[in-house]
Order: sequence, then structure tokens, then C-alpha cells
Amino acid sequence: MTPVAAEAPTFDCRADFAAELAALARADERIVAVCNDSVGSSNLVGFRAEFPDRLINVGIAEQDLVGVSAGLANAGFIPFASAAAPFLTGRALEQIKADIAYSHQHVVLCGQSPGMAYGALGPTHHAVEDISWMRAVPGMEIIVPADPVQTRSAVRWAARSGRPTYIRVPRFKVPAVTPGDAPFEPGRAVRLAEGDDLTLIAIGTMVSRALEAAALLAREGISARVLNTPFVEPLDTAAVVAAARETGCLVTAEEGLLSGGLGAAVARVVAEQHPVPVRMVGVPAFAPTGSTSFLLDHFGLNADGIATAARAALGRVR
Repeated sequence: MTPVAAEAPTFDCRADFAAELAALARADERIVAVCNDSVGSSNLVGFRAEFPDRLINVGIAEQDLVGVSAGLANAGFIPFASAAAPFLTGRALEQIKADIAYSHQHVVLCGQSPGMAYGALGPTHHAVEDISWMRAVPGMEIIVPADPVQTRSAVRWAARSGRPTYIRVPRFKVPAVTPGDAPFEPGRAVRLAEGDDLTLIAIGTMVSRALEAAALLAREGISARVLNTPFVEPLDTAAVVAAARETGCLVTAEEGLLSGGLGAAVARVVAEQHPVPVRMVGVPAFAPTGSTSFLLDHFGLNADGIATAARAALGRVR
């Protein structure tokens, strides 16, 4: 395992999202972007300059954003509907359910600035429920990339999938953690570290922190496997069951609500196929006021918090 160094360079995945979308648009005239007065925050300024007729700005009207995107898909386009994650998923959930998922439209929903990226703007602007909501919609693929490599892979995969897809695009910078030869396929996790004592399963911004936690645990003689599961739906059930069988207990880490998110998905698989202790690190309630870094630390969404949950899980086994 190569732990993430504290001084490792970090990257804004929104830039990679925008760059990959523009590259796809140059090769395929069906690619269009749809936004809700979020050209700047979605990093689509360059896309608009290069493809002025292929960026549709519906204004601050998320239901229209999704409805227009569904209509474009029905007409043969491949729309990437980009908006702040809390408003895309919260305000337009009915349209996501009926116009996209139920109608089997190939629309790529791009939730910008998810989790608690908006910091002190508070729970109205946090998107901690989005994964839970999207998991409740049948047929919705859910991708939570961990770094620039997976962000670009997610955009490419979603463009050719033909399926309704939700992608979380991180706002605050993250280090690169994905190996160059790592697969990117539905239902397939990436093993980033080997371990026999327990398994840390993480998504998105928590993947690098899980690696840091594994390094902390290694100093105590605890060997932690680390799995990055970019696809929350469909989840890599084989990897989860193997981890449960081979390491005996699991810890999940996500920048999202504990109810219905990654932890819930993993716990269901474990309960049905190979019961072992599962500890979940995530957001249990509405957040207090504070910066993103403060809020992550407040809820234990850091290396220390993940390591603490791992020790607790091991204590239950022993």
C-alpha cells in the first residue's frame, strides 16, 4: 500500500469533468450540456465558448432542467444535466423518477459540489441525502468518483452507457489515488491496499482518507484492506462478500447520510450473504455551521475517524 502523503498534490475534479465532456462533444455532436444558471460553478464556461449552441441554460428551474434533458434524450441527444447536487436531486426528484428513470432515458445527471462542499451555507446547500435518494430510484446508476482519473472515466462511461446515471462531481480538491491500470466498470471495486484484519470500503472524497486511516492502523499492527467502490449502484457485491469472508469485519466511509447510502448498501449485502460486523462512517444528522473541513472533522470523516471505527469493529470481533 502507498499511503496518501499529507503534502500530496490535490485536484479539482470539476475541471476534469468539464475537460472530458468537451473532448466527448468534439467527437460526438449528440453530446449537449444542460444547466440551471450554473455555467461557472459547473466549469462549463469553456464548453459554452466552444459549443454555444450545445449548452442549454434553463435558469434556476431544476424541474425544467431534468424535463428538458429527458426531452433531448428522447430526441436522440446525450444530455449531461449539470447542477448543484442538493438542488438537482432535491428539487427535481419527481422528474428524475418519472421523466428519466421510469422512461428509461439516457440522461447523465451531474451533481456538482456534493456532500458538505458548500460548508457554512448549511444543510439547505449540503447534498448528503443525494445517494440515498438516487438509490431509491429503480434503474439509476450511481457513480461517486474518488479523483480526476475516475471522474474522467465516469464521464466517458456514462456517455456510452445508454442508461440513466447520476455522477457526483467533488468540489473540494482531492489527491490522485487511482492506479493507471485500474478498471472502471459497473459493479467492480478497485482494491487499493491489501489487508487481512478488516476492510475499509470508501467512496469519493473518503477514499484518500481511508488510505490514510489504513496507514495509521498499520503502525498499530492492524492490516486493513482498502476498497474504492466508484459504483454505488450497481455495487461490487462479490468484492464485499469476499472482504467479509476474508477479513471478518468492514468499515464504510462516505461523505453522505448514513441512512440509505453506501453503508446501507454494504450492510444489506453482508446481512444477506455473509454476516459480519459493519461500522459506518458518515453523516448522521443535519450539520452545524462551519467550513467544509470543520464539518468533515466534526463527523469524523477523516483518517482518525475511520481508524477509530476500524478499532471499534475489531473490538467487536475479538
